[in-house]
Amino acid sequence: MSEPDPTAPQVRDLSPLEVAAGLVQGSILLVDVREYNETAIEKYPEGVIVPLSQFDVSAIPDPRGRQVVFACRSGRRSVTASQITQAMGLPYDAHLAGGIIAWKSLGLPTKT
Repeated sequence: MSEPDPTAPQVRDLSPLEVAAGLVQGSILLVDVREYNETAIEKYPEGVIVPLSQFDVSAIPDPRGRQVVFACRSGRRSVTASQITQAMGLPYDAHLAGGIIAWKSLGLPTKT
């Protein structure tokens, strides 16, 4: 097993409960990087949709002091989105660990 690359952007895992609390408090901007066909079926109640397949950092709204947190289905694409933005010099280093799967497993609300 190879050692992790210390120069690679590091991504912090936030639990669904931490993200849900941050949304209620207004301290988090949730950016959902799933595709439109996925979000058409079910989405996070407060998420902004910026699909990873056509990822455009300029489509992320001004966080206005909120922490940007990326989210997806299981947590893989959200890590990638965080790494991309960090490589561009943005301080977006957090993602929703476990994605919407973990979110729903705790009974947190979604929009259908």
